[in-house]
Amino acid sequence: MQKATNNKRGMLRLVKSPNLVESEQKSMTDSEKYYKQVQQYAEQIRNTRNADEIVRILDIVLSETRGVKFSDEAFVAQEQVKRAEQKIESLKNEVEQLRSLVQTDQMTGAFNRRGLDDIFKREAARADRNAQSLGVVMVDLDDFKRINDCLGHPYGDNVLISLVTVAQETLRPTDVVVRFGGEEFIILLPDVEMEEALTIVQRIQNNLAKSSALPLENQLMPITFSAGVALRAFGENQNSVISRADQALYQAKRMGKNCTIPSVA
Repeated sequence: MQKATNNKRGMLRLVKSPNLVESEQKSMTDSEKYYKQVQQYAEQIRNTRNADEIVRILDIVLSETRGVKFSDEAFVAQEQVKRAEQKIESLKNEVEQLRSLVQTDQMTGAFNRRGLDDIFKREAARADRNAQSLGVVMVDLDDFKRINDCLGHPYGDNVLISLVTVAQETLRPTDVVVRFGGEEFIILLPDVEMEEALTIVQRIQNNLAKSSALPLENQLMPITFSAGVALRAFGENQNSVISRADQALYQAKRMGKNCTIPSVA
Protein backbone atom coordinates (compact mmCIF):
# COMPACT_ATOMS: atom_id res chain seq x y z
CA MET A 1 0.00 0.00 0.00
CA GLN A 2 2.86 2.28 0.84
CA LYS A 3 4.44 1.56 -2.57
CA ALA A 4 1.28 2.63 -4.43
CA THR A 5 1.24 5.88 -2.53
CA ASN A 6 4.80 6.56 -3.54
CA ASN A 7 3.92 5.88 -7.17
CA LYS A 8 1.07 8.35 -7.01
CA ARG A 9 3.32 10.93 -5.46
CA GLY A 10 5.84 10.31 -8.22
CA MET A 11 3.16 10.85 -10.82
CA LEU A 12 2.12 14.08 -9.15
CA ARG A 13 5.59 15.49 -9.56
CA LEU A 14 5.20 15.22 -13.34
CA VAL A 15 2.07 17.34 -13.44
CA LYS A 16 2.76 21.02 -14.18
CA SER A 17 1.04 23.72 -12.23
CA PRO A 18 -1.74 25.62 -13.98
CA ASN A 19 0.28 28.83 -13.75
CA LEU A 20 3.27 27.23 -15.48
CA VAL A 21 1.09 25.83 -18.27
CA GLU A 22 -0.56 29.20 -18.74
CA SER A 23 2.85 30.92 -18.83
CA GLU A 24 4.16 28.55 -21.48
CA GLN A 25 1.02 28.93 -23.56
CA LYS A 26 1.36 32.71 -23.39
CA SER A 27 5.03 32.44 -24.34
CA MET A 28 4.21 30.39 -27.41
CA THR A 29 1.43 32.81 -28.34
CA ASP A 30 3.86 35.75 -28.06
CA SER A 31 6.44 33.98 -30.23
CA GLU A 32 3.85 33.15 -32.90
CA LYS A 33 2.73 36.78 -32.90
CA TYR A 34 6.35 37.87 -33.21
CA TYR A 35 7.04 35.67 -36.22
CA LYS A 36 3.90 36.94 -37.96
CA GLN A 37 5.04 40.52 -37.35
CA VAL A 38 8.48 39.72 -38.75
CA GLN A 39 6.83 38.41 -41.91
CA GLN A 40 4.92 41.68 -42.22
CA TYR A 41 8.07 43.75 -41.75
CA ALA A 42 9.90 41.61 -44.32
CA GLU A 43 7.14 42.36 -46.81
CA GLN A 44 7.45 46.10 -46.07
CA ILE A 45 11.20 45.94 -46.70
CA ARG A 46 10.64 44.14 -50.01
CA ASN A 47 8.26 46.90 -51.08
CA THR A 48 10.56 49.88 -50.42
CA ARG A 49 13.81 51.10 -51.92
CA ASN A 50 14.30 53.86 -49.37
CA ALA A 51 17.35 53.09 -47.21
CA ASP A 52 16.10 55.29 -44.36
CA GLU A 53 12.80 53.39 -44.31
CA ILE A 54 14.62 50.04 -44.29
CA VAL A 55 16.78 51.12 -41.34
CA ARG A 56 13.65 52.31 -39.50
CA ILE A 57 11.93 48.96 -40.02
CA LEU A 58 15.03 47.05 -38.91
CA ASP A 59 15.14 49.15 -35.73
CA ILE A 60 11.55 48.12 -34.97
CA VAL A 61 12.27 44.45 -35.69
CA LEU A 62 15.36 44.55 -33.48
CA SER A 63 13.42 46.16 -30.64
CA GLU A 64 10.63 43.59 -30.85
CA THR A 65 13.13 40.73 -31.15
CA ARG A 66 14.75 41.78 -27.89
CA GLY A 67 11.33 41.97 -26.26
CA VAL A 68 10.23 38.43 -27.12
CA LYS A 69 9.94 36.20 -24.05
CA PHE A 70 10.15 32.42 -24.18
CA SER A 71 9.58 29.84 -21.48
CA ASP A 72 12.51 28.17 -19.76
CA GLU A 73 11.92 25.03 -21.83
CA ALA A 74 12.32 26.98 -25.10
CA PHE A 75 16.08 27.37 -24.74
CA VAL A 76 16.66 26.62 -28.43
CA ALA A 77 14.25 29.39 -29.39
CA GLN A 78 16.10 31.80 -27.11
CA GLU A 79 19.36 30.98 -28.84
CA GLN A 80 17.71 31.54 -32.20
CA VAL A 81 16.54 34.96 -31.04
CA LYS A 82 20.07 35.89 -30.03
CA ARG A 83 21.36 34.90 -33.44
CA ALA A 84 18.50 36.83 -35.06
CA GLU A 85 19.49 39.95 -33.12
CA GLN A 86 23.06 39.66 -34.38
CA LYS A 87 21.92 39.18 -37.98
CA ILE A 88 19.53 42.15 -37.79
CA GLU A 89 22.26 44.37 -36.34
CA SER A 90 24.64 43.25 -39.10
CA LEU A 91 22.02 43.86 -41.79
CA LYS A 92 21.26 47.31 -40.38
CA ASN A 93 24.95 48.25 -40.49
CA GLU A 94 25.23 47.04 -44.07
CA VAL A 95 22.18 49.06 -45.13
CA GLU A 96 23.58 52.19 -43.46
CA GLN A 97 26.91 51.69 -45.22
CA LEU A 98 25.09 51.19 -48.52
CA ARG A 99 23.08 54.35 -47.91
CA SER A 100 26.33 56.25 -47.35
CA LEU A 101 27.76 54.91 -50.62
CA VAL A 102 24.59 55.77 -52.54
CA GLN A 103 24.70 59.37 -51.25
CA THR A 104 28.43 59.93 -51.82
CA ASP A 105 30.39 60.86 -54.94
CA GLN A 106 32.93 58.06 -55.07
CA MET A 107 35.71 60.09 -56.69
CA THR A 108 35.75 63.23 -54.53
CA GLY A 109 34.16 61.97 -51.32
CA ALA A 110 31.62 64.81 -51.37
CA PHE A 111 27.90 64.13 -51.17
CA ASN A 112 26.11 63.64 -54.49
CA ARG A 113 22.74 65.01 -55.62
CA ARG A 114 20.88 62.14 -53.96
CA GLY A 115 22.61 63.01 -50.70
CA LEU A 116 21.83 66.70 -51.22
CA ASP A 117 18.09 66.01 -51.29
CA ASP A 118 18.12 64.37 -47.86
CA ILE A 119 20.54 66.87 -46.30
CA PHE A 120 18.67 69.89 -47.64
CA LYS A 121 15.38 68.63 -46.20
CA ARG A 122 17.00 68.14 -42.82
CA GLU A 123 18.78 71.51 -42.78
CA ALA A 124 15.78 73.42 -44.15
CA ALA A 125 13.52 71.92 -41.48
CA ARG A 126 16.02 72.85 -38.79
CA ALA A 127 16.36 76.38 -40.16
CA ASP A 128 12.59 76.93 -40.19
CA ARG A 129 12.19 75.38 -36.74
CA ASN A 130 14.89 77.58 -35.18
CA ALA A 131 14.22 80.68 -37.29
CA GLN A 132 17.74 80.48 -38.75
CA SER A 133 19.16 81.15 -42.19
CA LEU A 134 20.68 78.58 -44.53
CA GLY A 135 23.37 79.66 -46.95
CA VAL A 136 23.51 77.94 -50.34
CA VAL A 137 26.69 78.40 -52.39
CA MET A 138 26.93 77.36 -56.04
CA VAL A 139 30.56 76.80 -57.05
CA ASP A 140 31.98 76.27 -60.54
CA LEU A 141 35.68 75.70 -61.27
CA ASP A 142 37.08 78.22 -63.72
CA ASP A 143 38.31 77.03 -67.13
CA PHE A 144 37.81 73.38 -66.25
CA LYS A 145 37.37 72.31 -69.89
CA ARG A 146 40.73 73.86 -70.65
CA ILE A 147 42.29 71.93 -67.79
CA ASN A 148 40.95 68.65 -69.15
CA ASP A 149 41.93 69.47 -72.72
CA CYS A 150 45.49 70.58 -71.88
CA LEU A 151 46.39 68.23 -69.04
CA GLY A 152 44.01 65.31 -69.44
CA HIS A 153 41.00 64.06 -67.53
CA PRO A 154 43.01 62.31 -64.77
CA TYR A 155 44.57 65.67 -63.92
CA GLY A 156 41.12 67.25 -64.02
CA ASP A 157 39.88 64.60 -61.60
CA ASN A 158 42.69 65.53 -59.20
CA VAL A 159 41.63 69.18 -59.41
CA LEU A 160 38.08 68.22 -58.39
CA ILE A 161 39.42 66.16 -55.49
CA SER A 162 41.67 69.05 -54.41
CA LEU A 163 38.73 71.45 -54.34
CA VAL A 164 36.66 69.15 -52.13
CA THR A 165 39.62 68.46 -49.83
CA VAL A 166 40.43 72.14 -49.36
CA ALA A 167 36.76 73.02 -48.85
CA GLN A 168 36.23 70.34 -46.22
CA GLU A 169 39.38 71.39 -44.39
CA THR A 170 38.30 75.04 -44.44
CA LEU A 171 34.62 74.69 -43.61
CA ARG A 172 32.95 74.24 -40.23
CA PRO A 173 31.87 70.75 -39.10
CA THR A 174 28.23 71.66 -39.76
CA ASP A 175 28.84 72.71 -43.38
CA VAL A 176 28.26 70.30 -46.26
CA VAL A 177 29.97 69.94 -49.66
CA VAL A 178 28.00 68.39 -52.54
CA ARG A 179 29.14 67.55 -56.05
CA PHE A 180 26.22 68.86 -58.06
CA GLY A 181 27.50 67.74 -61.45
CA GLY A 182 30.72 67.84 -63.47
CA GLU A 183 32.78 70.71 -62.05
CA GLU A 184 29.84 72.26 -60.19
CA PHE A 185 29.50 71.99 -56.41
CA ILE A 186 27.03 73.18 -53.81
CA ILE A 187 28.04 74.13 -50.28
CA LEU A 188 25.40 74.34 -47.54
CA LEU A 189 26.19 76.77 -44.73
CA PRO A 190 23.71 76.48 -41.84
CA ASP A 191 23.00 79.52 -39.68
CA VAL A 192 25.02 82.20 -41.50
CA GLU A 193 24.39 85.73 -42.69
CA MET A 194 25.46 86.86 -46.14
CA GLU A 195 28.62 88.64 -45.01
CA GLU A 196 29.81 85.55 -43.11
CA ALA A 197 28.98 83.28 -46.06
CA LEU A 198 31.00 85.45 -48.45
CA THR A 199 33.95 85.39 -46.03
CA ILE A 200 33.84 81.59 -45.83
CA VAL A 201 33.82 81.24 -49.62
CA GLN A 202 36.68 83.73 -49.95
CA ARG A 203 38.68 81.70 -47.46
CA ILE A 204 38.18 78.55 -49.55
CA GLN A 205 39.27 80.42 -52.70
CA ASN A 206 42.44 81.66 -51.00
CA ASN A 207 43.33 78.25 -49.56
CA LEU A 208 42.73 76.52 -52.90
CA ALA A 209 44.94 79.02 -54.74
CA LYS A 210 47.74 78.51 -52.19
CA SER A 211 47.60 74.71 -52.19
CA SER A 212 47.07 73.97 -55.90
CA ALA A 213 48.51 75.24 -59.17
CA LEU A 214 48.22 74.30 -62.84
CA PRO A 215 51.22 73.96 -65.18
CA LEU A 216 49.53 75.74 -68.07
CA GLU A 217 51.34 77.64 -70.85
CA ASN A 218 54.75 77.00 -69.29
CA GLN A 219 53.82 78.64 -66.01
CA LEU A 220 52.07 77.71 -62.81
CA MET A 221 48.58 79.10 -62.51
CA PRO A 222 46.43 78.87 -59.37
CA ILE A 223 43.20 76.86 -59.46
CA THR A 224 40.26 79.21 -59.10
CA PHE A 225 36.48 79.03 -59.00
CA SER A 226 33.53 81.36 -59.26
CA ALA A 227 30.62 81.24 -56.83
CA GLY A 228 27.15 82.56 -56.20
CA VAL A 229 25.64 82.76 -52.71
CA ALA A 230 21.96 82.79 -51.76
CA LEU A 231 20.36 82.81 -48.32
CA ARG A 232 17.30 80.59 -48.12
CA ALA A 233 14.11 82.39 -47.17
CA PHE A 234 11.71 80.86 -44.65
CA GLY A 235 9.87 77.98 -46.34
CA GLU A 236 11.79 78.35 -49.62
CA ASN A 237 12.20 75.09 -51.51
CA GLN A 238 15.45 73.56 -52.71
CA ASN A 239 15.07 74.33 -56.42
CA SER A 240 14.25 77.97 -55.77
CA VAL A 241 17.24 78.81 -53.59
CA ILE A 242 19.64 76.83 -55.80
CA SER A 243 18.33 78.70 -58.84
CA ARG A 244 19.06 82.04 -57.15
CA ALA A 245 22.57 80.91 -56.23
CA ASP A 246 23.10 79.73 -59.82
CA GLN A 247 22.04 83.13 -61.20
CA ALA A 248 24.55 84.82 -58.91
CA LEU A 249 27.22 82.36 -60.12
CA TYR A 250 26.44 83.30 -63.70
CA GLN A 251 27.07 86.95 -62.82
CA ALA A 252 30.40 86.01 -61.23
CA LYS A 253 31.46 84.30 -64.46
CA ARG A 254 30.50 87.36 -66.49
CA MET A 255 32.50 89.62 -64.19
CA GLY A 256 35.75 87.82 -64.98
CA LYS A 257 35.62 84.65 -62.84
CA ASN A 258 37.47 83.94 -59.58
CA CYS A 259 34.97 85.95 -57.57
CA THR A 260 31.84 85.48 -55.48
CA ILE A 261 28.54 87.28 -56.03
CA PRO A 262 25.66 87.40 -53.49
CA SER A 263 22.12 86.79 -54.64
CA VAL A 264 19.58 89.51 -54.04
CA ALA A 265 16.38 87.92 -52.75
